[in-house]
Amino acid sequence: MTPTVSELLLGNFIALMDPPPPEAMGDFMAGKVAVTGMIAMLAAQEAERGAEARLWENNAIRDLLRQGGAEIPADAAVDKDFAICGLDRVNATLRRALIALHTEAEDKGDRTLDHAILRFYVKSADMRRLDMPPMPGN
Repeated sequence: MTPTVSELLLGNFIALMDPPPPEAMGDFMAGKVAVTGMIAMLAAQEAERGAEARLWENNAIRDLLRQGGAEIPADAAVDKDFAICGLDRVNATLRRALIALHTEAEDKGDRTLDHAILRFYVKSADMRRLDMPPMPGN
């Protein structure tokens, strides 16, 4: 399961809402605050860029499906719900169709379509990349 931004931020809230016991102070507490801060920073990046990445992916997958002569699933023909969770639902449907198309392209030896799909995967990973902050002392 990939947690959503909302689930991550709720987890951060829960982790920080109760005061820690005395034995959990010091290095443990500093580490806990650092991790929750990092999760919040990554969640902020996802909230900022996530919809754009999914819209791009959904359209790119539809283009690949058309290029390969595959049918676009009816419930994923257009994006209607622009919340990240709505875009994710369509994205999951489109990715299942893309996996089937990619398997078919590999089986048929269609190197052109295979390479187009591989280029999509590279661009998709780049669109979804989250940047870690520099570590102190580096």
